[in-house]
Amino acid sequence: MRNSGTGPGPITPDGSPVDFYSLLEPGGEPEIVAQVTPPGGTVLELGAGVGRVTHPLVERGFEVVAVDESAEMLARVRGAHTVLGRVEDLRLDRRFDTVMLASQLVNTVDDAVRHAFLATCARHVKPGGAVLLQWMPADAHDRWHVGQNRRDGGITITLAAVEQVSPGIFQATMRYTHGEDKVWTQSFSSRRLTDEDLSAELAAEGLRLDRFLTDDRTWVAASPTS
Repeated sequence: MRNSGTGPGPITPDGSPVDFYSLLEPGGEPEIVAQVTPPGGTVLELGAGVGRVTHPLVERGFEVVAVDESAEMLARVRGAHTVLGRVEDLRLDRRFDTVMLASQLVNTVDDAVRHAFLATCARHVKPGGAVLLQWMPADAHDRWHVGQNRRDGGITITLAAVEQVSPGIFQATMRYTHGEDKVWTQSFSSRRLTDEDLSAELAAEGLRLDRFLTDDRTWVAASPTS
């Protein structure tokens, strides 16, 4: 199973269409970060992309370090220190009030990469700080069906294909449509994790699941156990 993408403009190694992500507006992420981060605090944003969340965080007065493996993505980030590289390999000589791992990266089907993602979070968060994870809960996988869609401003986001290719492993393709002539697709795989799975994965890296921050339970706050 390989992540891939199609459509106009650059496509990152994980299949993300850069021009599509540049069109998206920030959602509720800045408010979620503000729940757990002191005013003017430091935020390490892992997988920052084009800065959709970075920019409103900077505007709120947070000091943000934005990390991404795509130079095309990071070229569009403003107002933050940027680091080009893979999340799982990151080793900065500092710790942060909040470390954020968004975009359901924790649902990767590669167990070793998931452990490495969480290890990066653990080694960069301050004692008493917060790790913010965006994940896809188990019941969200169960509700997937071809054709479901939502609007994000002028963009239509549609689940074009989904298949459970092995127990707990799903392969999906999203289609993004903007206007009459711009269409992108992004194919990816996702592992179905239960609450207990997520707690165990966090504990293995010295982190504790503290609470769910949103009604849909897609945002999780964790903290170092020591």
